[in-house]
Amino acid sequence: MTQTEETTMNTKTPTTSNLDQIRDQQRETWDRFSAGWKKWDALVLGWLAPYGEAMIRHAKLREDSNVLDIAAGTGEPGLTAATRVPRGRVTVTDLAERMLAVTVENAARRGLRNVETRVCDAGVLPFDDASVDAVLCRFGFMFFPDVAAAAREFARVAKPGATVCAAVWSEPAKNPWATTIMGTIARHVAMPAPPPDAPGLFRCASAGYMRKAFAEAGLRDIVEEEVSSDMVHDTPQRYWEFMNDVAAPVVAGLAQADAATRDKIQAEVLDLARQSLRDGAVQMRSTATVIVGTR
Repeated sequence: MTQTEETTMNTKTPTTSNLDQIRDQQRETWDRFSAGWKKWDALVLGWLAPYGEAMIRHAKLREDSNVLDIAAGTGEPGLTAATRVPRGRVTVTDLAERMLAVTVENAARRGLRNVETRVCDAGVLPFDDASVDAVLCRFGFMFFPDVAAAAREFARVAKPGATVCAAVWSEPAKNPWATTIMGTIARHVAMPAPPPDAPGLFRCASAGYMRKAFAEAGLRDIVEEEVSSDMVHDTPQRYWEFMNDVAAPVVAGLAQADAATRDKIQAEVLDLARQSLRDGAVQMRSTATVIVGTR
């Protein structure tokens, strides 16, 4: 899945009350922004497809595989995986019920009958030990209240020899799709820095971060692959609208600015987006690390 509000809570040694508060905040945020994700689903589908394809390739699915896609939002890459397992099944989960409602619509539109959805927390999965052939999680780990707990749960539900595949955003310098607008907001609005390891877009970007989490969860034969894709918009204005519709940190940052400052931020963002025009469209690079481990 994709970004939510930054939290200022430290999750290195999370308490139960902290985890519950973060989880409730994230559920509310994703539900609130579900309409925006539905509105832009076609664009996101194309933009993020290379990451999902890389994960599915590493997952080595069979026709009868039982696949679990965690924190999948509007359904990807789980729905694509469902087309590769015609005699198997895919369970798509998310914390937000309204996001999964879009998944159900998308599955029906594509005629997929081997997909089910489940509202659940990635850190406490309601599935049996060693029950799935592959676990997928695209852009979810960065926001989990407890990364280590989620990794352990992923490993627990995977069968011996099954793969666990995740994608996390790489460093900010490799992701101008996000930093173009967030960097501009930060230059004009005083945004408090979150504590180390607080949930956020680039929380898992440090070299070795996810490899360590996978290894400590008991996964082996861990490999990483860097994958890039361009976010493409028809105009700079469309980029601005997209980020305001789906990115909670953008909305939160702009809410702290007065009208004149918001106008200035928008003008600067549009100018920067124009500098990314190629072949008549705004093309902004995005880069992530796909990490794979075997149970």
